[in-house]
Amino acid sequence: MAEERLSSLDALRGLTIAGMILVNNPGSWDHVFAPLRHAEWHGWTPTDLVFPFFLFIVGVSISLSFSRKIERSIENRPLYFKIIKRSLILFALGILLALIPRFNFATLRIPGVLQRIALCYLFSSLLFLKTGTKGRAIASLFLLAFYWLIMKLIPVPGYGAGILSYEGNLCSYIDSKLLAGHLYKPTFDPEGILSTLPAISTSLLGTLTGDWLRSSKTILQKTIGIFAGGILFTLSGLLLHPLFPINKQLWTSTYVLFTAGLALLLLGACYGVMEVMKIRKWAWPFLVFGTNAIAVYAGSTLMVKLMALINVSAGGKVLPLKTYIYNDLLAPWAGPFNGSLLYPFFLIILWLGIMVPFYRKKIFIRI
Repeated sequence: MAEERLSSLDALRGLTIAGMILVNNPGSWDHVFAPLRHAEWHGWTPTDLVFPFFLFIVGVSISLSFSRKIERSIENRPLYFKIIKRSLILFALGILLALIPRFNFATLRIPGVLQRIALCYLFSSLLFLKTGTKGRAIASLFLLAFYWLIMKLIPVPGYGAGILSYEGNLCSYIDSKLLAGHLYKPTFDPEGILSTLPAISTSLLGTLTGDWLRSSKTILQKTIGIFAGGILFTLSGLLLHPLFPINKQLWTSTYVLFTAGLALLLLGACYGVMEVMKIRKWAWPFLVFGTNAIAVYAGSTLMVKLMALINVSAGGKVLPLKTYIYNDLLAPWAGPFNGSLLYPFFLIILWLGIMVPFYRKKIFIRI
């Protein structure tokens, strides 16, 4: 690509980060519209698309960024050091955010969103430097097939093989044995050990998309190819759903195919509008977020945690700041569900205001 950054990819990344803030921070968890909740188990909602979209974008960025470094004849050894360093920082940042504000190591949740991003970035980056497009395609398909087979064939004590219930699945068994007391739930974590394997495949599929964007095809050909790939992957996930259900918490192979397909379709839409049609003004807020995505995610997560420590007096009661904003400022006039929805929108607007000066001065916080 001629540009140092691909605007349509930055816009999609920013849209995804805004989506993360939206679904992770309702005013009240008791009043959340159904599309803004994760599917309870099998199936999907729009909320279940946010995290895999980000991992897919990580993969696209790996291809675009590292290819430029390789073209400038940057040696691989420093790149390996940077990859490992960045992965460790991302993982440590995830652990730090999990510890704040109580710093209770006894119940520290070890898996997490940033931790999974770190692992997917690490392995996808190393594979990018070691293999070509064909090799990464084979690796991605191998991970999906391998995960499918072990989830179906390896028996779980007390349940048997191929059980995909919340209690009887292989992921839950492994997490409860290796990370007991350090999981999101007592016996299960949606970002657990085994399900990280297909998550790496999500990022690898992103690297293949980046390879396509770097090809010598015309912009129109690239757009058509992205849409074609999106349709193929989406239909593949849906058609295979009866055999291996689409499930975000297990990050099933069909979930990878389905979400990668939808990510391709959305990327194709952004790419077509911004790179082919040159219509970009609408994307400005998402470009602000997308050029400093990790900073926005980590900063907004930290802010929410610290806000939980702030109490205010209202009506003779002492309430947490978030509770006061929702109960006293939003819900009375907007209603319980709309008030709950407005709360994360205020967070998004707040963080947009914080990050605008960084964007205007081209300050990109890199980890």
